[in-house]
Amino acid sequence: MKKTNWYLLVLALVLSLFLAACSGGDDSETGSEGEGTDTTETDSEGSDEASGDSEQVLNIMDSAEIPTMDASLATDAVAFQWLGSTTDGLYRLGEGAEPEPGIATDHEVSEDALTWTFNLREDAVWSNGDPVTANDFVYAWQRAVNPDTGSEYGPYMMNGVILNAEAVSAGDMPVEELGVTAVDDYTLEVQLEKPIPYFESLTTFGTFLPLNQAFVEEQGDQYALEAETLLSNGPFVMTEWNHGEGWTLEKNQDYWDAENVQLEEINVRVVKETATGVNLYETGEVDRAGLSAEFVDQYSSSDEYRIEEEPVLFYVKMNQENEILSNVNARKAIQMVIDRQGIVDVILNNGSLPSVGHIPANFVSHPDSGEDFRELSGDLIETNVEEAQQLWSTAKEELGIEEAELGYLGGDSEVAQNMDAYIKDQLEQLEGLTVNVESVPFQVRLDRDTAMDYDLQNSGWGPDYIDPNTFLNMFVTDGANNKTGYASEEYDSLIAEANNELALEPVERFENFLEAEQLLIQDDAVIAPLYQRASAQLWKPYVQGVIVNPMGPDYTYKYAYIEGK
Repeated sequence: MKKTNWYLLVLALVLSLFLAACSGGDDSETGSEGEGTDTTETDSEGSDEASGDSEQVLNIMDSAEIPTMDASLATDAVAFQWLGSTTDGLYRLGEGAEPEPGIATDHEVSEDALTWTFNLREDAVWSNGDPVTANDFVYAWQRAVNPDTGSEYGPYMMNGVILNAEAVSAGDMPVEELGVTAVDDYTLEVQLEKPIPYFESLTTFGTFLPLNQAFVEEQGDQYALEAETLLSNGPFVMTEWNHGEGWTLEKNQDYWDAENVQLEEINVRVVKETATGVNLYETGEVDRAGLSAEFVDQYSSSDEYRIEEEPVLFYVKMNQENEILSNVNARKAIQMVIDRQGIVDVILNNGSLPSVGHIPANFVSHPDSGEDFRELSGDLIETNVEEAQQLWSTAKEELGIEEAELGYLGGDSEVAQNMDAYIKDQLEQLEGLTVNVESVPFQVRLDRDTAMDYDLQNSGWGPDYIDPNTFLNMFVTDGANNKTGYASEEYDSLIAEANNELALEPVERFENFLEAEQLLIQDDAVIAPLYQRASAQLWKPYVQGVIVNPMGPDYTYKYAYIEGK
C-alpha cells in the first residue's frame, strides 16, 4: 500500500531533476556535475548571419549559485560553465567536441609523446590590458598542484599526467619542478609523466586555464569572490555577480576573436523551482527553461521543445566508513531495490535513460570494432526487489542487526527534493531500513562530500575529457573524487595498467576499462547507478549558435546569437 500511494503522489506532484548533484566533475560532483542543463541549436557557422535588428542579449537561468570562479578551486559544472565562458585555455571546445584554438595556435608532440610544445598567439590580452603569456599557464598549473592552495582538482587532473605533479602536490618537491615551462612569452613546453592519449582534450578543461599572477596575488584572499576581483581573457567578462540571485556577462571587446562573438550580454538568474522558470519563459523574461515531468506532456508538441541526451551519470554514493554500508551485500541490496525505469519514465519523463553501469551510452567506442562501450559491457545491475530483500537479510545477519538507519544527503531545490523523496521510498522497501533525507544547498553538499560527511548521497558526474578513464579513475584508492572509502588493489591495478603500460595500446586498454567497470559496479557495488541525464527544455527560436558540449562547460556561448526576435 505504501508503494502504491507513493506512485499516485509522484504522478501528481513530483518534479524531475535536471541539476547535477555532482561533481562532478561532482563533482557533483563535483567533477563535473552541473545544475541546470540546457540545449539549443548548434550552428556556430551561422553566427555571421545574426540579424542587425535583434538585440544581442541572452537571458537564461541556472538552478544553483556559482560556488567559485577560481579555476584552481572549481570542482563542479556550474563553475566550469562560467569559467569556460570568460576564459580561454590553450584550446577550447568547438563543434563536435573537437578542440579549437584558444590561446594556443597549434602544438607539436615529441616522438615519445612525452613533450608537448604549444605556440601561443601574441594578440590575446587580459581584461586589464596585460598580455596573456606562457607564464600565465605555468603559474596557474603550479598553483593548482601547490598543496598550499588546497585544490581538489589540481592533483586529480594533473597527478600522473604532468611530470612531477604527484610529488609536488604531496609537498615532496617544489612547484618549480612541475613539468611545465615558459620557453619564452609565447612558447609553452609541457612534460608528461607518460603518454596521455586524451591530453589535447584535457587542455580544454577548466583546471588548466591560465591565471594572471600579478592580479591574483594583488587580490589575495579576495580573488575570484566578486566580479571586480576577476580577470577574463575569453569571449565574455563577468560585470555583475549578485550572489544567490544571478550574474551578468558582457562581450569582451578586447578578446582576440571578438569579431566572431555576436552576443553583447548574457544575463543569468538563479531559479530553483521549475514552475517559476516556465512562467518566466512564458512571459518572455528568459530565453530557455528546463522542464520537469509535469510540464513535458504540456510542451512536448511545441516547436520550442528540445531534448538532449548527455553523457552525465547520476548515482547514489555509499560511504563505506559507515558500518552498514561497509557490507557488500547491503550495498548490492541498495543497488537492486531502486526502480530506475520508474525514475526515467514517471519522474523525469525527459528522455533520460536508466543507468546500468558507470560509463554512459554513446560516449566512447571500441577502437577497433566501433561498438559502444555500454553495449559491450552490458547491464551490470537490474532491479529485483525480491533478490534485494534476500541480500539485505544476509547483510543484517552478517552485521548482527534487525533494523538500520541511514542518512541521505540531497539537494535543496524543488526538483532535487522530490527526486530524493522517491529514492527514500524505494530504499525503505528494504525491511527494517529507515532513510533520513537531509536537503542542503549545492555548495554545502560539495563540502560535505569532500569531508565524507554523509551515509548515502545523490551524486552526479560529467566527463572531464572524452575517455573511459574520466569516469573510472574516480574510484581508485584515495582518489580525490572517490570519497566513498572504497579501496581495491585489483581495481587500482586495472586502472593503473590502462594508463601506463597500455597507454598506447588502445584495444587492450579498452578491455581493462570493461573489466574495471564490472568490478566497480557488479562485484564490489561501490555506487548504485540511477540514470543517464537528458534535458527536456524550451528554447526561444531566435536563439541560435549554442554548442552543446559532452565535457567541461555544458554549453559554449561564444558563437551564440539572437536572430529574428
